[in-house]
Amino acid sequence: MIRILFLVFSLLSSPLFARESLPFELSKNEYFETPGVNVLVFSNWYNGLFDDSKISGIELIHHGVRTATNGDVRLHATPEQWDAIPEFVDRLVDRENNIIQANLRYPQYNFDYSIRVAATDNTVVISVHLNEPLPAELTGRAGLNLEFLPAAYFEKAFIMDQATGIFPLYPGGPKEQNGKVEPAALATGNRLVLAPDDPERTVTISSPGAVMNVYDGRNKAQNGWFVVRSLLPSGKSGQVLEWVLSARAGKDWVRAPVIAHSQVGYHPRQKKSAVIELDPNDDNGSRAYLYRVGSSGEPEQKLSALPAAWGPYTRYNYRTFDFSDITEEGIYFIEYGGQKTAPFRIAGNVYQDIWHPTLDIYLPVQMDHVTVNEAYRVWHGASHLDDALQAPVNHEHFDLYAQGPTTDTPFQPGEHIPGLNIGGWYDAGDYDIRTQTQYGTVRDLVNTWENFRPERDTTSVDYPRKYVDLHVPDGKPDLLQQIEHGTLALVAQFRAVGHAIPGIIVPDLSQYTHLGDGLTMTDNLIYDAQMSELESDGYRSGVFDDRWAFTSFSSTLNFGSIAALAAASRALKGYNDELAGESLQIAVNAWDEEQARDPIIFKHGNTTGGSLEVEALNAALELLVATGEQKYADKFLEYLPTIKEQFFQVAIPAVRAIPYLDEEYRNTIEQLTLALRNSMDAKAPENPFGVVITEGGWAGNGTVINIAMTNYYLHQAFPDIIRQEDVLQGLNYILGTHPGSDLSFVSAVGTRSKKVAYGMNRADFSFIAGGVVPGVLILKPDFPENKEDWPFLWGENEYVVNLAASYIFLANAAHELVSKTPE
Repeated sequence: MIRILFLVFSLLSSPLFARESLPFELSKNEYFETPGVNVLVFSNWYNGLFDDSKISGIELIHHGVRTATNGDVRLHATPEQWDAIPEFVDRLVDRENNIIQANLRYPQYNFDYSIRVAATDNTVVISVHLNEPLPAELTGRAGLNLEFLPAAYFEKAFIMDQATGIFPLYPGGPKEQNGKVEPAALATGNRLVLAPDDPERTVTISSPGAVMNVYDGRNKAQNGWFVVRSLLPSGKSGQVLEWVLSARAGKDWVRAPVIAHSQVGYHPRQKKSAVIELDPNDDNGSRAYLYRVGSSGEPEQKLSALPAAWGPYTRYNYRTFDFSDITEEGIYFIEYGGQKTAPFRIAGNVYQDIWHPTLDIYLPVQMDHVTVNEAYRVWHGASHLDDALQAPVNHEHFDLYAQGPTTDTPFQPGEHIPGLNIGGWYDAGDYDIRTQTQYGTVRDLVNTWENFRPERDTTSVDYPRKYVDLHVPDGKPDLLQQIEHGTLALVAQFRAVGHAIPGIIVPDLSQYTHLGDGLTMTDNLIYDAQMSELESDGYRSGVFDDRWAFTSFSSTLNFGSIAALAAASRALKGYNDELAGESLQIAVNAWDEEQARDPIIFKHGNTTGGSLEVEALNAALELLVATGEQKYADKFLEYLPTIKEQFFQVAIPAVRAIPYLDEEYRNTIEQLTLALRNSMDAKAPENPFGVVITEGGWAGNGTVINIAMTNYYLHQAFPDIIRQEDVLQGLNYILGTHPGSDLSFVSAVGTRSKKVAYGMNRADFSFIAGGVVPGVLILKPDFPENKEDWPFLWGENEYVVNLAASYIFLANAAHELVSKTPE
């Protein structure tokens, strides 16, 4: 105890601690700020799709890192994703009195409350207010929680009153079981100091009128945070609870500059520009330096310049450092304001192999219904060979699937649908087969094959043995094998039930939250309700672990699958002629059936397809390219109003149709492209990165890649309107030229890349080479975030298979473009 107090005293006496914090002010963006500390009060709301996404309530940004969130009244000590959240009513900002108040309610309990945060000097006072006493059923359940990021506090100390402790690197002890078992507290008291040993993370919370408990939420779920909690008292109204919070920060704290650049590097003849991100209080007029590192190891300065001022975006200021004139091949790094980048290349082949990890590792690892082996490592066994049971009718699933009032199949609810246990990829960091993802992935892979024909072969796929072996060539192009695998899953749906289905997913949350080998989710035996749980005959069992097939008919999904199957039939011709022929026949038959009736609309969540018109025009295009038949060209032209209204979304099929249609059509697309150019130029000043940065609950790498792909097709058709740079900017963004950091968002691509991501191995804080994450999430009102020390934020870090396929296309497109750039 004496030793810890001495340590704390020494730290408090250090120069950083000796500097006094300035008082909190209410910023123009309606949060409390002082140098080094921001306190947000319900600037963000719980994710509308998946409830608790750890982005809401009172949040703390401490020395440039969001370290605390979910400051709110919750009904469990360690809430997990699907536990109850309140409804947001409104938010009031009182500038005169330096107060922000949020009003909320739990309607199922008729419970209304307010959370008020008031800034006084260098502390904030957090209080809970009730108009009526706490409902009896919430006594002992409702409490004020504030959750702290475990990665920010690993290997750091805490002091609660006079007791001391260390935040554990790994959780231990009993987990909270809602309504059954309470978690064990790490500490209990009235005054908590987090990380007194670390000036960057020291936070103090005092609760004079209520006991605080500290819990480790990871005991309940791997994505849990450290939770500070005080229960609300019963029988009281008005102000019923108060905390006083302060966070250590020096008045002169300034965030270090970020030199955003491509971690892969640059082609000698392309535009080369780094974007320097600066704290708004950083008035450093430093020069930027570019160095080339030769074989001697001694850096040679190649360029020195004052970066050009760009201006503010989000909470930071930006400058740009252009070094396009440097064309000598070699290894380089940039230095600015005491920061130095990792080495990157300038080379003619810089983009040649950056897609290899995605095709060699990530896509095979996501393959369902097969064992995936890599040397001494087995990524997963042959999972879900018991697919799938017919989903129950009138059922809404927790992961955005739903079954309507009928099955739309010959099968009864709970009945096994044979033939669905083949092909397909795990959709994302979980294990469902989402049809919309599958057909999007297939089409992008086919587009890569038809445009660039990469015949790389490093993976062996053995379907009779259900075995995939990485780094073992089998004489077949890997890209075609992946197209085949996705096509098999789409074809299986038509074979089994006659139409595309929303998808296949586990029925139970305990399976859905599974982390690790997908094989261990099921016994791979078909469920038989007549058997006991311990009974099996080797083919069937009484274990209810089979995935459900959601099968409600959707014309939108049908058209999306038609497009992918028609496209796949072209790529697979000469490789797997039988599957190619079947795919085209299914596509033609399904198209004819759709034309013979009015569309059947079934919409739910994000699992039932996109726009009906967009999916249909894609289907018409792919059938036109596959067959050359005029009827598909005529039908495609019927969607010209949609193309004109939504050109930004459908420019790729619109351009691809040009060779099959007349000059008038080409002129129309050219005029639309000119209008798009003007729109792009108008949007260019919105941020310094030259791309569209979205601000939804899922970060925008998918949008960036899709726009860059669109620009590639438009550049091919109209090179005088859309520039090569419009393509390369999108790729450079993904590879590190983005807000918040300079990391490549493609794991294992570039010198510094994502090593902590939301994949099947996220519980190990690991990554899958070649996976692409969603990227920078712009938290309201102005905070760009992508956590590299915490994988569980899906909106920032979750791999999705269709994004990987799009990235493969873009990387090949970039290599082709720069290879053709004249000397």
